[in-house]
Amino acid sequence: MANETEKNAPATPAEQAAQLCAALEHAAPEEVLRYFLTHYGRRVALASSLGLEDQVLTDMMLRIDHSARIFTIDTGRLFPETYRLIDKTNERYGVRLEVFFPDHTAVERYVAAHGINGFYESVELRKACCRARKIEPLLRALSTLDVWVCGLRQQQSVTRTGVKVVEWDEANRLIKVNPLVHWSEDDVWAYINANDVPYNVLHRRDYPSIGCQPCTRAVAPGADIRSGRWWWEDPAHKECGLHRR
Repeated sequence: MANETEKNAPATPAEQAAQLCAALEHAAPEEVLRYFLTHYGRRVALASSLGLEDQVLTDMMLRIDHSARIFTIDTGRLFPETYRLIDKTNERYGVRLEVFFPDHTAVERYVAAHGINGFYESVELRKACCRARKIEPLLRALSTLDVWVCGLRQQQSVTRTGVKVVEWDEANRLIKVNPLVHWSEDDVWAYINANDVPYNVLHRRDYPSIGCQPCTRAVAPGADIRSGRWWWEDPAHKECGLHRR
């Protein structure tokens, strides 16, 4: 009887995400996006860092549904070129990206305790800066969602090889969707060029991955694409905490 009850029990959110992953594992990114935009409406959004992958997803989502939600986080330490890309994206698609800002009191406390660039001193202080400037506003944005669309790709770094097209994010209690998970960097550039998608000009200046200005630098041609992010740290630590695994 107990086994029969378990068999008839509704699937848990994690199980539902696993079922969707199996169904969409080999679907085209547009098909994945169309499914979630159709079924979740305003409860699904792209969290955009304005990187190449997120610009591709912005283009795809707005082609499917011009009212699709796309938000970004202004940490206060972005490159001028990134701010210009926000304007260029808004103009190109006739939209207004949602912009979330950190809680100023948390940033002020961090700077008062550790200095304006205290994140260089240790992994712990760097992650504390990311928590104040990126994760807190992200959590506020995610609180309005059931589905979080991301531009993660398995080839991006050693920390992302296990990423799946659909995952259950237990920490944030929502579905996480990575439509470009199987794409290569060449695939991304091919889409950008074929569809005239606006992108950050720093990508043409040897910045394959772009975050906050003090924590990002250009890399040598052929180097790991995230080697310019937090370059003073071990590669295994090179996540800000947005994508805890």
